Amino acid sequence: MSRRLPIIHGITEHDAGPYRMERLDLEFGNGERRRYERLHGRGHGAVAVVPMLDAETVLLIREYAAGVHRYELGLVKGRIDAGETPEAAANRELMEEAGYGARDVRVLRSLTLAPTYMSHQTHLVLARDLYPQRLAGDEPEPPEVVPWKLAELGDLILREDFSEGRTIAGLFIVREWLQQHGHQ
Repeated sequence: MSRRLPIIHGITEHDAGPYRMERLDLEFGNGERRRYERLHGRGHGAVAVVPMLDAETVLLIREYAAGVHRYELGLVKGRIDAGETPEAAANRELMEEAGYGARDVRVLRSLTLAPTYMSHQTHLVLARDLYPQRLAGDEPEPPEVVPWKLAELGDLILREDFSEGRTIAGLFIVREWLQQHGHQ
C-alpha cells in the first residue's frame, strides 16, 4: 500500500551543536496531527569504506570509540569535505586511517542511522586495487589496521569490540555484492 506523505504545516528550528534540530507540525492522511523532531547534520555527509586488500580480505581499523569508551573494530569512516565527492572522501579517509589508497572506488548505496528522526546518510563505498599511501589524518593516535577474511564474518559479528551498525551492515552488503558481481 502506498501512502501519501504527511502535510508539513510548519517547521521551527533551533541550534543543537553539530546538528540543526527541526520541529515539524504534521498532518497525516487520516487527519491526525502530530509534532515530530528531526536532526539535520551540518556537514556534507559521510562515507564508510570497505577496503578489500584482496578478493577475500577486508581491512578493518581499531580505534577509540568515545561513545562506548573502548577500542572498537570497524570500517574506515569519515566526513565528506565541501566540494568532495563521496569517492574522493573515501579514498582520502582510507589513506588517513589505514595507510592505503584505492584505484577502484565505487559507491554501492547509502545507509541511514535512525531515519525516523535523523536526516544523516552515510555512503557505503567499496575500495579495491589498494596501494600503500599514507596521509596525515585528524586522529589523536593512528588506528590499528586489522585484516579480516569475509568468510569469517560470522565470527566477527560475535565479538564484543565489533558493534557499529554501519560497519556490520556494510560488510554484509559488500559480501553479497562481491558474490553477485565478482570483479566487475
